Amino acid sequence: MRPSPTVQIKGARGETTAVVLVLYGGKAESREPSQPWHLSAVRMRPFANQISRRTRRDGVAVWTLRYRMRGWNGAEASPVADARWALAEIRARHGDVPVVLVGHSMGGRTALRVADDPAVVGVVALAPWLPEGEPRVRLGDRRLLVLHGTMDRWTDPKASKAYALAARAEGTPASWVPMTGHGHFMLRSRGKWKRLTSDFVCLCLNEPVGGQADEPPAPNLPHHA
Repeated sequence: MRPSPTVQIKGARGETTAVVLVLYGGKAESREPSQPWHLSAVRMRPFANQISRRTRRDGVAVWTLRYRMRGWNGAEASPVADARWALAEIRARHGDVPVVLVGHSMGGRTALRVADDPAVVGVVALAPWLPEGEPRVRLGDRRLLVLHGTMDRWTDPKASKAYALAARAEGTPASWVPMTGHGHFMLRSRGKWKRLTSDFVCLCLNEPVGGQADEPPAPNLPHHA
């Protein structure tokens, strides 16, 4: 039987007024079922946990999508269909609440592909996989933050910078932040990656920046590339 996408939900306290959808990475080609113990999924749990700690009391739920399959799989773009399903589920359960997408690697590519959904108000793309020829979604006034390690050997920081700059040229409030000396897997200075991500989520949802974080907030959260 073909697997179905599922979500792990960290619920809001009280009524859900916004949702953060977390999209983890994967492989270029694989129809192996995605599992919660895969490192790509484990890597994003600290991000989901911190975002939830900072925002749940204000009505924000954090959903982590578990894809049907581990791979992108060429033109099939398997995780894109799964992310569209998750956005439809959010709408069915909570109505037209705002959504912020947080994706790493393949998940960053997925987030940018589905950012045209009317519920989406912001995107955090962490070391996104943006191969040559990747179509670019017009983001309008949605906020975009791209974080990318300058020593990344798995995905191209130059491509992600070009994406952010092109979005900014079209009027999108876009930021590209180079994580100097960092690689793809966000192992170095993990707290900084989490802090910048959760600060930006709060900014997108008009939440106070700095509450309930593991560390003090970044002093100068960037707004532009």
